[in-house]
Amino acid sequence: MSSQHAEEIEAGSRFAFGENWSRFLTELDDDRIRQAEQSLSDMLKVKNLRGKRFLDIGSGSGLFSLAARRLGATVHSFDYDPKSVACTGELKRRYFPDDPDWHMEQGSALDVDYLKSLGQWDVVYSWGVLHHTGNMSQALTNVSNLVCDGGNLFIAIYNDQGRASGFWLRVKKTYNRLPNGFRWLILWPAAIRLWGPTTIRDLFAGRPFHTWRNYSKGSLRGMSPWRDIEDWVGGFPFEVATPERIFRYYRDRGFRLEELKTCAGGHGCNEFVFRKAQQGAAPESDPATCGRGGVL
Repeated sequence: MSSQHAEEIEAGSRFAFGENWSRFLTELDDDRIRQAEQSLSDMLKVKNLRGKRFLDIGSGSGLFSLAARRLGATVHSFDYDPKSVACTGELKRRYFPDDPDWHMEQGSALDVDYLKSLGQWDVVYSWGVLHHTGNMSQALTNVSNLVCDGGNLFIAIYNDQGRASGFWLRVKKTYNRLPNGFRWLILWPAAIRLWGPTTIRDLFAGRPFHTWRNYSKGSLRGMSPWRDIEDWVGGFPFEVATPERIFRYYRDRGFRLEELKTCAGGHGCNEFVFRKAQQGAAPESDPATCGRGGVL
């Protein structure tokens, strides 16, 4: 799998997300970790995750696996990018060394056999990942099978902006096909396009670069603005969906929408928390003991 991943990056058909996350770890601090914990608590409507089993699909930096573990969950993290797996491992080493309740490995959201081996989980989490697999429809189906009855599915998917999304798809393809030394030709104009209006507003308000300096405080993933620009411009494969499409997709598969946070029509992610129907029990029953099978 590692060799396939490397070949895809070499061919310009995949962005090296793990390299970006490796640089991000140098900027990670306690405030960002607490923010990640709070976002999980708020979206899942819980104070903690004690007694829950948490599956992090596409763990990236490992920040939200760490947040879930600090909230008390038993955690399994996997990512297709081996450098992202290493990032998650580094966070475990820093905060939960030798912890038997946090496992991680390389894996793919498109590998059906691998996913079957994981069993089912109380919380399945995949933020900003499934639209980068190269087959989002298959990935959406695959992750639904990992949620136990009464469990929660928390995903974030890029918003479909129509023509604007088509424009960014062309930008991303071009960026990944360029040699590293020439990617600034795409990155800097994109940064101006993304940040120009906000920077001008801050200047007129007498607060030069205020939003840029304070960006990480409001960034759900805890990224610095420059890392976020790189992640957005480089993020490929790239697919999008309207909120309605995601809602209907899971409604038709027995899920109920519990929480929704949209990006207000912008180019970011819409966040969804779904709950899987409880089979043969009242819908409000506690799912805390579901899904004891699997690798842990």
